[in-house]
Amino acid sequence: MSEKTALLVDKHVEFIKSLDKKQDELEYWMTEHLRVSGIYWGLVALHLMRRQGALDRDKLISYILKCQNADGGFGGHINHDSHLLYTMSAVQILLMLNALDQIDSQKVTRFVVSLQDKNGQVSGDEWGERDTRFAFISVAILTILGTEDQLDHQGILQYVLDSMNYDGGFGSGPGGESHAAQVYTCLACLALLGELGRVNRERLSNWLAERQLDNGGLNGRPQKLEDVCYSWWVLSSLEILNRVHWIEREKLCEFILKAQDEEKGGIADRPGDMADVYHTCFGIAGLSLAGFGGLEDIDPVFCMPKNVIEQAGLAKWVTRVPKEWK
Repeated sequence: MSEKTALLVDKHVEFIKSLDKKQDELEYWMTEHLRVSGIYWGLVALHLMRRQGALDRDKLISYILKCQNADGGFGGHINHDSHLLYTMSAVQILLMLNALDQIDSQKVTRFVVSLQDKNGQVSGDEWGERDTRFAFISVAILTILGTEDQLDHQGILQYVLDSMNYDGGFGSGPGGESHAAQVYTCLACLALLGELGRVNRERLSNWLAERQLDNGGLNGRPQKLEDVCYSWWVLSSLEILNRVHWIEREKLCEFILKAQDEEKGGIADRPGDMADVYHTCFGIAGLSLAGFGGLEDIDPVFCMPKNVIEQAGLAKWVTRVPKEWK
């Protein structure tokens, strides 16, 4: 296998390990609010490459616990306001590190439940931004913690269904344009709620398959450029729909591998651009879903290694997929 078609595992591991050693760079401080998410992205990539021991487990746990606030939620960094996005990342990190027992699950649950209004809609934080992402995240967090029955599932279900469009896709809310990332959050939410049968599988599968461009890459919506991150957003949805074979996986893998930084490691949004940990994570996740060799399998709902999800007893959603989809 040539350098152009090989996954540069050692370089990607070193790239991820180096991210916390760039404290003399402006970018390090400008992205402070993404610190928790960055750890999550890096840890997923390392797990999939079977190098999860590359980061110091105790230091990671200590840092994540310091990011929890009095309201039970987690901020993107120490002393940052709580938000569902970072609370999700923190819970995922602790699950992958087998350290969920170090947080008070009821305290986190109360924070999540406090963000659901009387109509069942969920906000990302106390300021009230609503989005289908938060509908999924609220269900996912509490499913991981085993407290999902404390949410109003019917309200969340209705909000997600109201965000479904004529093309089979989903937007960020009712009336929003279909977008591959929102499709993933809505499908994953429906999977956890056992409501995948509400989806127009044929129409949505076609819309997702049409996201592949001639160069093998995937875009997030019509008339947009390809981007490595959609290797995850599109393929995860197709995996839930059992339709990954509807795209040319070999061409997609070639596109992702060409976006690697062969000198410093990491994967960029597209070939020739600067690598970052976000695209490194979702590029490797896409390779896993596409069946690229040498990687751990990834769960398409929780975006964590399947072995972690199975060991935690969280793979139950698979048994609730419509029989005709299997």
